[in-house]
Amino acid sequence: MRVEDFRYELPEELIAQYPTAERRGSRLLSLPGAEGAPLDRDFSELPELLDPDDLLVFNDTRVIPARLHGRKASGGRIELLVERVLDDRRLLAQLRVSKKPRAESELVLDGGARARVLGRHDELFEIGLSAGESVAALLAEAGQVPLPPYIRRAPEDIDTARYQTVYARRDGAVAAPTAGLHFDEEMLDELDRRRVERVFVTLHVGAGTFQPVRVEQLEDHVMHAERVEVSATVCARVAAARARGGRVVAVGTTAVRSLEAAAAGGALAPFDGETRIFIYPGFRFRCVDALLTNFHMPRSTLLMLVCAFAGRERVLDAYRHAVRERYRFFSYGDAMLMGRAER
Repeated sequence: MRVEDFRYELPEELIAQYPTAERRGSRLLSLPGAEGAPLDRDFSELPELLDPDDLLVFNDTRVIPARLHGRKASGGRIELLVERVLDDRRLLAQLRVSKKPRAESELVLDGGARARVLGRHDELFEIGLSAGESVAALLAEAGQVPLPPYIRRAPEDIDTARYQTVYARRDGAVAAPTAGLHFDEEMLDELDRRRVERVFVTLHVGAGTFQPVRVEQLEDHVMHAERVEVSATVCARVAAARARGGRVVAVGTTAVRSLEAAAAGGALAPFDGETRIFIYPGFRFRCVDALLTNFHMPRSTLLMLVCAFAGRERVLDAYRHAVRERYRFFSYGDAMLMGRAER
């Protein structure tokens, strides 16, 4: 397939720049089954659309303050977006700078920490901090919330809490698993009262999730690597939900990628490692029956995953409906709940 097969027209004013006043204050576009018109709902209605036999699968990664600023020792300003913390003194990062630094170039980061470019790995730079410095301390003291590039403003106090799920617990993401941003503690309590079970996987979302697809044919695209952990407990709970006739409902594309990566051998099994799984139309889903997700960028790998799940034409029709009805798009935007096109 061609990347252009996943284009749609989106007015820029529909890209949400701020979260809603309340987490559950978003809208919810329901796309049930393989047929039927999209239904306009409120996110607060989600518990009514779930059954006690269903199992919700959340991603419990926690966003780190991954954006740093500084300068090259030669004087030019730099911006770093941490992709991954390698150890206490080394990290991988994207660099925004007028001229890419060479290996062994010295960097002076805002706050006074000094670092050195150790090498380059494709589009990422390996950065080493000087003796006496630590990555954790640097991020805590000088790091900023790494808002996505389509949010065209500087981070504000509201983002510290709202660009983070209420159940985040494992540091490592540089972008939020945004479908989970709609859940507040009250909704989780309501799901408990309805006896809708939930489990947690971990996928540390990398900055590569925002990188454009630079090839024309999907088959030529190579996904960025992300760290995933799916426990034996998750595997057992998924099997139990299936056995009782319930649906496995992934909260976000990262939960889908986690489960399907862990099932790449043919059956869901515990997994702890990196994945480059690329899900696009034609993919055979083994684990997920329903998907809750935000609206995604045109021509993005996330949109391709959603189209693989619910059908390309059906999803793009729903997106056109969302544009007409003035839904809010992307990270701080509204949500969709969809069933799988084929079982």
